[in-house]
Amino acid sequence: MSKKVNWTSTAFIAAGSLFVFFPLYIAIAIALKSPQELANSVLALPTGLHFENFTRAIEATNFFNAFKNSAFITTAAVVFTVLTNSMVAYAITRNMKNSKFFKFLYFYFVSALFIPFPIIMLPIVKQTTMFGMNNPLGLVFLYIVYGVAFNTFIYVGYIRSIPKELEEAAIVDGCTTWGVFWRIIFPLLKPINATVGILTCLWVWNDFMLPLIILNDQDHMTLPLVQYVFQSEFGTDYNLAFASYLMALAPMVIVYLFAQKWIISGVTRGAVK
Repeated sequence: MSKKVNWTSTAFIAAGSLFVFFPLYIAIAIALKSPQELANSVLALPTGLHFENFTRAIEATNFFNAFKNSAFITTAAVVFTVLTNSMVAYAITRNMKNSKFFKFLYFYFVSALFIPFPIIMLPIVKQTTMFGMNNPLGLVFLYIVYGVAFNTFIYVGYIRSIPKELEEAAIVDGCTTWGVFWRIIFPLLKPINATVGILTCLWVWNDFMLPLIILNDQDHMTLPLVQYVFQSEFGTDYNLAFASYLMALAPMVIVYLFAQKWIISGVTRGAVK
């Protein structure tokens, strides 16, 4: 007996796929066209593959320097976010039932999710300038701090599912609190660590606003910033602009394609267990 096709769901999936792939097709087509082809038609397929657009975009945007800056900031933010935020969430989870302070701390962090960024934007600029943090290292620190709110929320849900008996057995065997966390808890956090790491990676790599207000030196600019500057100076050169967009987009597309199962499984486990 054949299954009945749900045409409503199929139509929604087809429409959603069209909304995703059509802009991607436009971006690729424009990046591979010559200016003359683009002037004739935006939607048509390119008659020739003009890969020189990518070479010219690399030179015009100083792409590799911006790529290096983005890679450093993203890698550092991901590593230290996973290490520090997991420790904060573990301390809160195991103490919030018996301590009003840790319970308050949890709700304090979660409440930060409801604060719009524009409200704190100007104070951030003033403070980072005052403390000499208007550089990549200062930017990494801010990403770690601003990630605490959301990451604590999803870490706590996952850590609650880990039996306390494992920790109690390790303490009986002579483990300290640090030993319990690093030898018992942290290895069990692999799925949620992967989820936090991937989401942080996507956020930091694509972020535009925070680097815009923090970084002053052009040599420290990230990929979103150099693309913004390039578009401002050469606003009509769409071929090079879209070639630059695709080069900046490609690393995160690859990361997400290989890591999407970790995102789904990590969030699901933290929510269900």
